[in-house]
Amino acid sequence: MQKYKRHSRGGRENAPVRNYAAIDLGTNSCRLVIASPTPTSFHITETFSRITRLGEGIIKANELSREAGRRTIRALKICAEIISEYAPIYKARFVATAACRRAKNCREFLAEVKRETGLSLEIISSQEESRLAVIGCLPLLKRGIKRVLVFDIGGGSTEVSLARVHGGRASVEGYISLPYGVVTVAEAFPNKEMTNLAYNTVMERTHKLLEAFEERYHISEAVKNGEIQVIGTSGTVTVLGAVQLNLKRYNRSAVDGLVINAADIGRSVGKIRRMGDEGRKKHPCIGPLKADLTIAGCAIIEAICSFWPVREITVADRGIREGILLDMMHSRHRPRRRFFHRGANKRKEKNETAISGRH
Repeated sequence: MQKYKRHSRGGRENAPVRNYAAIDLGTNSCRLVIASPTPTSFHITETFSRITRLGEGIIKANELSREAGRRTIRALKICAEIISEYAPIYKARFVATAACRRAKNCREFLAEVKRETGLSLEIISSQEESRLAVIGCLPLLKRGIKRVLVFDIGGGSTEVSLARVHGGRASVEGYISLPYGVVTVAEAFPNKEMTNLAYNTVMERTHKLLEAFEERYHISEAVKNGEIQVIGTSGTVTVLGAVQLNLKRYNRSAVDGLVINAADIGRSVGKIRRMGDEGRKKHPCIGPLKADLTIAGCAIIEAICSFWPVREITVADRGIREGILLDMMHSRHRPRRRFFHRGANKRKEKNETAISGRH
């Protein structure tokens, strides 16, 4: 079985390459990307993603379980191996989010990660997570748009960010971090098929939490008038896009940047719910690892899209990893050191594919 994904470089083998690496360790999955800059964006050299459910059971004792830690370290070892093959890495940043923010034993876990893999993980705040998600979604902005609302449904938290766009860059006006994501919701309501009561409870709680955010930033009227573009990024949002397109196999290029109107959001969510647990497990774009998480994510999506008069959402198959890359590439600060990994041989052939432009 192929462990990770390589991309074709398009004949750039002899060109000098500055490789950048980013890891996003979330409550549900571990994701790595290695890329090199281009005049307008960057080329992906290599990616790796694995569902590890690091935050499994965290709602019970606010601790990372031993088994979840082992699964995650196995994935991070693969990340370290991949990174070593691309040494020297010009700049790198490896972040951990909600599960590690919450866990009482996270310091011990990160020390074990360092011992076992050599990787130093940085626990970032929900505010920084929000900022990076916005940066990662910038290539999907419509021309002329002045403000954007980005919601990022993670495994252990959901970040909703309002940003003002100027000169191809964005500054976050405000954000709210909802204290739950697809893993924690799925574990709070562990029935294979989430009941209507549980589903509505998630929606109602989300509405309640968003009220103060709305009161402060007056988002509803601007969304209604089409002055704010709404972008959703998460595994559930991309599943929604795949279901909307009736894909028989997930296709990132088809889903990333897809615009879904409010009526189609409702129809696709309804279709996912009617599949039932077994139907979702068999669906080629959902599968057994995401069957329960997808329903939890649908409840959060419906809550957001019903709280504000959302006319359409832009689906983003991108987020924190891409935000880290763009942030590092646009930084004027030189790295303090280059990232070398002992015993690594630089691969003669590297593959890449472009992520740039507007969709």
